[in-house]
Amino acid sequence: MNRRAIVLTISAVTITGFVAAAVLYQRYSAPQEAPAVIQEASSLVRFHSPTLGPINAPVTIVEFFDPSCESCRAFFPHVQQIMAKYPKDVRLVVRYVLFHKGSEEAVRLLESARAQGLYEPVLVAVLDAQPQWHDDAQAVKAWEAAAAAGLDVEKARATMNSPEIDSILAKDAADVKTVGIQGTPTFFVNGKLLTKFGPEPLLELVQSELAKAR
Repeated sequence: MNRRAIVLTISAVTITGFVAAAVLYQRYSAPQEAPAVIQEASSLVRFHSPTLGPINAPVTIVEFFDPSCESCRAFFPHVQQIMAKYPKDVRLVVRYVLFHKGSEEAVRLLESARAQGLYEPVLVAVLDAQPQWHDDAQAVKAWEAAAAAGLDVEKARATMNSPEIDSILAKDAADVKTVGIQGTPTFFVNGKLLTKFGPEPLLELVQSELAKAR
């Protein structure tokens, strides 16, 4: 084989290798189509987290929430108003924070209510009754309020210390530490921390995120 033939052969092999590499690069480096629904799993949103509102909502409010916290109780109607204003566009994800004496008992009650399909009505009832129980480690009045809202108390007490609920509390406690939650309620909207506390700033942040989604 003469020198010219050798050069042509090497060139042909080189070009073939380059084309193959380019095809592989396009196959594995091209952007993948985004899923219609992003399944979130992070320090803000976990698969086990209680959720109110449509799962596909473009705006997600994450509230680090202590059922014994008086500020959480005062703020909850404002959160409900935002969700009522944008029923198809906003969802609420609840993360538990146990800063008060009756908090763990109340959270176990709420999770037992969720297992019975009564999370929201029991949550509302427990918060309405909060002044009567928030310093009570047994949250007796919370249980009474939950029963009045339809909770099967006997069944709830049988499930409140289950490994599943233990796991939820443990995971939320770890995320509270990771995120650095110092007080409740603490809000994130589409991952953005609400830095100016109050109903109006929360509404404004929600509306800002809605505008971006439209």
